[in-house]
Amino acid sequence: MCGRYASSRAPEDLAGLFQARLEPREELAPSWNVAPTDPVWAVLERPDRDTGEPARRLRTLRWGLVPSWSKDPGAAARMINARMETVHEKPAFRRAFTRRRCLLPADGFYEWQAVPATATAKAYKQPYFIAPEDSSVMAMAGLYEFWRDPSVTDEDDPAAWLATATVITTEAADAAGRIHPRMPLALDPDDYDAWLDPAHQDVDALRALLHTPAGGRLEVRAVSTAVNSVRNNGPHLLDPAPA
Repeated sequence: MCGRYASSRAPEDLAGLFQARLEPREELAPSWNVAPTDPVWAVLERPDRDTGEPARRLRTLRWGLVPSWSKDPGAAARMINARMETVHEKPAFRRAFTRRRCLLPADGFYEWQAVPATATAKAYKQPYFIAPEDSSVMAMAGLYEFWRDPSVTDEDDPAAWLATATVITTEAADAAGRIHPRMPLALDPDDYDAWLDPAHQDVDALRALLHTPAGGRLEVRAVSTAVNSVRNNGPHLLDPAPA
Protein backbone atom coordinates (compact mmCIF):
# COMPACT_ATOMS: atom_id res chain seq x y z
CA MET A 1 0.00 0.00 0.00
CA CYS A 2 0.97 3.66 0.07
CA GLY A 3 -0.16 5.48 3.19
CA ARG A 4 2.38 8.28 3.45
CA TYR A 5 4.83 9.93 1.06
CA ALA A 6 7.09 12.95 0.53
CA SER A 7 6.55 15.65 -2.09
CA SER A 8 8.92 18.57 -1.64
CA ARG A 9 9.73 19.85 -5.13
CA ALA A 10 8.63 23.35 -6.10
CA PRO A 11 5.50 23.49 -8.30
CA GLU A 12 7.42 25.45 -10.94
CA ASP A 13 9.93 22.61 -11.17
CA LEU A 14 7.15 20.01 -11.41
CA ALA A 15 5.36 22.00 -14.10
CA GLY A 16 8.53 22.11 -16.16
CA LEU A 17 9.35 18.45 -15.62
CA PHE A 18 5.90 17.28 -16.74
CA GLN A 19 5.40 20.03 -19.35
CA ALA A 20 2.25 21.11 -17.53
CA ARG A 21 0.60 24.45 -16.98
CA LEU A 22 0.57 25.51 -13.34
CA GLU A 23 -2.88 26.70 -12.36
CA PRO A 24 -2.37 30.32 -11.19
CA ARG A 25 -4.43 30.02 -8.00
CA GLU A 26 -2.91 26.71 -6.91
CA GLU A 27 -0.59 26.81 -3.90
CA LEU A 28 0.79 23.99 -1.81
CA ALA A 29 3.72 23.96 0.59
CA PRO A 30 6.34 21.22 0.32
CA SER A 31 5.63 18.24 2.54
CA TRP A 32 7.81 15.42 3.77
CA ASN A 33 4.87 13.71 5.46
CA VAL A 34 1.93 13.68 3.04
CA ALA A 35 -0.99 11.87 4.67
CA PRO A 36 -4.45 10.70 3.53
CA THR A 37 -6.96 13.55 2.95
CA ASP A 38 -4.09 16.05 2.48
CA PRO A 39 -4.05 18.18 -0.67
CA VAL A 40 -1.45 16.85 -3.15
CA TRP A 41 0.00 17.90 -6.48
CA ALA A 42 -1.35 16.07 -9.52
CA VAL A 43 -0.63 16.20 -13.24
CA LEU A 44 -3.68 15.65 -15.43
CA GLU A 45 -5.15 16.53 -18.82
CA ARG A 46 -8.53 18.25 -19.18
CA PRO A 47 -10.14 20.10 -22.11
CA ASP A 48 -9.24 23.80 -22.24
CA ARG A 49 -12.31 25.95 -21.57
CA ASP A 50 -11.55 28.26 -24.49
CA THR A 51 -10.32 25.85 -27.17
CA GLY A 52 -11.75 22.50 -26.07
CA GLU A 53 -8.34 20.92 -26.71
CA PRO A 54 -6.75 18.75 -24.00
CA ALA A 55 -4.41 20.79 -21.80
CA ARG A 56 -1.94 19.35 -19.31
CA ARG A 57 -2.20 20.97 -15.89
CA LEU A 58 -0.51 20.81 -12.51
CA ARG A 59 -3.16 21.28 -9.87
CA THR A 60 -4.05 20.15 -6.36
CA LEU A 61 -6.38 17.28 -5.50
CA ARG A 62 -7.31 15.79 -2.15
CA TRP A 63 -5.74 12.39 -1.48
CA GLY A 64 -8.52 9.82 -1.03
CA LEU A 65 -10.88 9.23 -3.92
CA VAL A 66 -14.58 9.99 -3.58
CA PRO A 67 -16.58 8.36 -6.42
CA SER A 68 -18.96 10.73 -8.19
CA TRP A 69 -21.91 8.57 -7.08
CA SER A 70 -21.06 8.70 -3.36
CA LYS A 71 -23.71 10.13 -1.06
CA ASP A 72 -21.05 11.91 0.99
CA PRO A 73 -17.25 12.35 0.95
CA GLY A 74 -16.68 10.10 3.95
CA ALA A 75 -15.20 7.27 1.87
CA ALA A 76 -12.10 9.29 0.97
CA ALA A 77 -9.92 8.10 3.86
CA ARG A 78 -10.53 4.47 2.83
CA MET A 79 -9.79 4.96 -0.89
CA ILE A 80 -6.24 6.27 -0.87
CA ASN A 81 -5.04 3.24 -2.89
CA ALA A 82 -6.32 1.19 -5.82
CA ARG A 83 -4.80 -2.21 -6.62
CA MET A 84 -3.30 -2.46 -10.11
CA GLU A 85 -4.66 -6.00 -10.50
CA THR A 86 -8.32 -4.97 -10.06
CA VAL A 87 -8.49 -1.19 -10.60
CA HIS A 88 -10.19 -1.59 -13.99
CA GLU A 89 -12.97 -3.72 -12.44
CA LYS A 90 -13.85 -2.13 -9.10
CA PRO A 91 -16.98 0.08 -9.22
CA ALA A 92 -15.22 2.88 -7.30
CA PHE A 93 -12.35 3.08 -9.81
CA ARG A 94 -13.25 1.59 -13.20
CA ARG A 95 -14.81 4.72 -14.72
CA ALA A 96 -11.92 6.90 -13.60
CA PHE A 97 -9.48 4.31 -14.97
CA THR A 98 -10.82 4.82 -18.48
CA ARG A 99 -11.43 8.59 -18.32
CA ARG A 100 -9.61 10.34 -15.47
CA ARG A 101 -6.01 9.29 -14.94
CA CYS A 102 -3.28 11.40 -13.39
CA LEU A 103 0.29 11.38 -12.11
CA LEU A 104 1.06 12.15 -8.47
CA PRO A 105 4.67 13.39 -8.13
CA ALA A 106 6.59 12.16 -5.10
CA ASP A 107 10.16 12.16 -3.80
CA GLY A 108 9.51 8.71 -2.37
CA PHE A 109 7.18 6.94 0.03
CA TYR A 110 7.21 5.41 3.52
CA GLU A 111 6.50 1.90 4.74
CA TRP A 112 6.75 0.38 8.20
CA GLN A 113 7.93 -2.81 9.86
CA ALA A 114 6.82 -3.89 13.31
CA VAL A 115 9.68 -4.25 15.82
CA PRO A 116 8.75 -6.52 18.75
CA ALA A 117 9.25 -5.55 22.37
CA THR A 118 12.39 -6.56 24.21
CA ALA A 119 13.26 -6.73 27.87
CA THR A 120 14.34 -3.08 27.76
CA ALA A 121 12.19 -1.50 25.03
CA LYS A 122 8.57 -1.35 23.96
CA ALA A 123 7.33 -2.60 20.59
CA TYR A 124 7.26 0.04 17.88
CA LYS A 125 6.92 0.52 14.13
CA GLN A 126 10.13 1.33 12.27
CA PRO A 127 9.57 3.57 9.23
CA TYR A 128 11.56 3.24 6.01
CA PHE A 129 11.84 5.77 3.19
CA ILE A 130 11.81 4.19 -0.28
CA ALA A 131 12.81 6.24 -3.32
CA PRO A 132 14.47 5.93 -6.76
CA GLU A 133 18.22 5.40 -6.47
CA ASP A 134 18.90 8.34 -8.80
CA SER A 135 16.72 10.74 -6.74
CA SER A 136 14.41 11.30 -9.70
CA VAL A 137 10.75 12.16 -9.23
CA MET A 138 8.41 9.21 -8.72
CA ALA A 139 5.45 9.82 -11.02
CA MET A 140 2.96 7.65 -9.18
CA ALA A 141 0.09 6.42 -11.34
CA GLY A 142 -3.19 7.76 -10.03
CA LEU A 143 -6.87 8.30 -10.76
CA TYR A 144 -9.01 11.32 -9.97
CA GLU A 145 -12.69 12.08 -9.62
CA PHE A 146 -15.04 15.03 -9.09
CA TRP A 147 -17.74 14.82 -6.44
CA ARG A 148 -20.65 17.26 -6.47
CA ASP A 149 -21.59 18.59 -3.03
CA PRO A 150 -25.41 18.77 -3.03
CA SER A 151 -25.40 21.26 -0.14
CA VAL A 152 -23.95 23.95 -2.45
CA THR A 153 -26.73 25.12 -4.75
CA ASP A 154 -24.61 27.03 -7.29
CA GLU A 155 -22.64 24.52 -9.34
CA ASP A 156 -20.33 27.31 -10.57
CA ASP A 157 -19.20 27.85 -6.98
CA PRO A 158 -15.77 26.15 -6.53
CA ALA A 159 -17.05 24.81 -3.20
CA ALA A 160 -19.63 22.74 -5.10
CA TRP A 161 -16.96 20.34 -6.37
CA LEU A 162 -14.50 18.15 -4.50
CA ALA A 163 -11.60 16.88 -6.61
CA THR A 164 -9.93 13.76 -5.19
CA ALA A 165 -7.32 11.19 -6.17
CA THR A 166 -6.07 7.69 -5.40
CA VAL A 167 -2.65 6.03 -5.86
CA ILE A 168 -2.42 2.82 -7.87
CA THR A 169 -0.34 0.15 -6.10
CA THR A 170 1.37 -3.03 -7.25
CA GLU A 171 3.49 -5.86 -5.88
CA ALA A 172 6.67 -4.42 -4.40
CA ALA A 173 9.99 -4.58 -6.22
CA ASP A 174 12.81 -6.48 -4.53
CA ALA A 175 14.19 -3.67 -2.39
CA ALA A 176 10.79 -2.41 -1.23
CA GLY A 177 9.38 -5.93 -0.96
CA ARG A 178 11.64 -6.66 2.00
CA ILE A 179 9.66 -4.03 3.91
CA HIS A 180 6.10 -4.37 2.58
CA PRO A 181 4.47 -6.52 -0.14
CA ARG A 182 2.76 -3.55 -1.87
CA MET A 183 4.04 -0.22 -3.18
CA PRO A 184 2.90 2.69 -5.37
CA LEU A 185 3.33 2.15 -9.09
CA ALA A 186 5.47 4.80 -10.76
CA LEU A 187 5.19 5.24 -14.53
CA ASP A 188 8.10 5.47 -16.96
CA PRO A 189 8.48 8.91 -18.59
CA ASP A 190 7.87 7.36 -22.02
CA ASP A 191 4.39 6.37 -20.85
CA TYR A 192 3.25 9.72 -19.45
CA ASP A 193 1.53 10.87 -22.63
CA ALA A 194 -0.49 7.70 -23.12
CA TRP A 195 -1.48 7.52 -19.46
CA LEU A 196 -2.66 11.12 -19.27
CA ASP A 197 -4.50 11.18 -22.61
CA PRO A 198 -8.25 11.19 -21.73
CA ALA A 199 -9.07 9.97 -25.25
CA HIS A 200 -7.05 6.79 -24.66
CA GLN A 201 -9.67 4.41 -23.23
CA ASP A 202 -8.40 0.96 -24.25
CA VAL A 203 -8.36 -0.86 -20.91
CA ASP A 204 -5.89 -3.56 -21.97
CA ALA A 205 -3.47 -1.03 -23.44
CA LEU A 206 -3.71 1.12 -20.33
CA ARG A 207 -3.07 -1.84 -18.04
CA ALA A 208 0.03 -2.66 -20.10
CA LEU A 209 1.51 0.67 -18.98
CA LEU A 210 1.42 -0.50 -15.36
CA HIS A 211 4.61 -2.48 -14.87
CA THR A 212 7.63 -2.65 -12.55
CA PRO A 213 8.03 0.77 -10.89
CA ALA A 214 11.40 2.51 -11.33
CA GLY A 215 12.64 -0.67 -13.01
CA GLY A 216 13.11 -2.04 -9.49
CA ARG A 217 15.97 0.44 -8.88
CA LEU A 218 14.94 1.65 -5.45
CA GLU A 219 16.85 2.72 -2.35
CA VAL A 220 15.49 1.81 1.09
CA ARG A 221 16.68 3.39 4.32
CA ALA A 222 15.43 3.40 7.89
CA VAL A 223 14.40 6.87 9.06
CA SER A 224 13.38 8.46 12.34
CA THR A 225 10.14 7.38 14.00
CA ALA A 226 9.19 11.08 13.99
CA VAL A 227 7.45 10.44 10.68
CA ASN A 228 5.00 8.15 12.48
CA SER A 229 3.07 11.24 13.61
CA VAL A 230 1.34 13.25 10.88
CA ARG A 231 1.94 16.36 13.01
CA ASN A 232 5.67 16.19 12.21
CA ASN A 233 7.03 17.58 8.97
CA GLY A 234 10.27 18.83 7.46
CA PRO A 235 13.30 17.49 5.55
CA HIS A 236 14.73 16.03 8.77
CA LEU A 237 12.19 13.21 8.45
CA LEU A 238 14.34 11.76 5.64
CA ASP A 239 17.50 11.63 7.75
CA PRO A 240 18.78 8.09 8.36
CA ALA A 241 17.66 6.60 11.65
CA PRO A 242 20.30 6.42 14.39
CA ALA A 243 22.13 3.13 14.47
